[in-house]
Amino acid sequence: MARPCSICTHENREAIDEALIAGQSYRKIAERFGVSPAALSRHLRRHLVALLAGRREVDAGNLLDQVADLQRQAQAIKDKAEAAGDLKTALQGIRELVRIVELLAKLRGELDERPVVNVLLTAQWVTVRAVLLEALTPFPDARQAAAVALLEVDGGSS
Repeated sequence: MARPCSICTHENREAIDEALIAGQSYRKIAERFGVSPAALSRHLRRHLVALLAGRREVDAGNLLDQVADLQRQAQAIKDKAEAAGDLKTALQGIRELVRIVELLAKLRGELDERPVVNVLLTAQWVTVRAVLLEALTPFPDARQAAAVALLEVDGGSS
């Protein structure tokens, strides 16, 4: 049985969720609430984004509005720093804008962070393909048909 999420069961979950939505760094939130950055990342990815997606019609609009407002504020601060020639602060503003845009994309379900595995490049696939063709050696017509089908599957890189 899977362990419960330490953030979902945390006594300050609402404050943690608000900090995540506000785009605060995992490190700062972790220090403030005594949790790990990894737990925060998992919670955001597995529970908070899913919860917001499920409630999008009800209240996610408000959260999205809050994040969009933070984006406007960060943009204004970055623009002021850039106009004042404070390039270090302007660069920090750009970093924050990147984080906010990433958060908005997650909240809207536009950012898919699931790993992509190309099974056609694995050693197991190469082995299966070779074993299959070897097993079909006594049946030349079937072997040729299988070879053609396998070439179509892996894009001709047989």
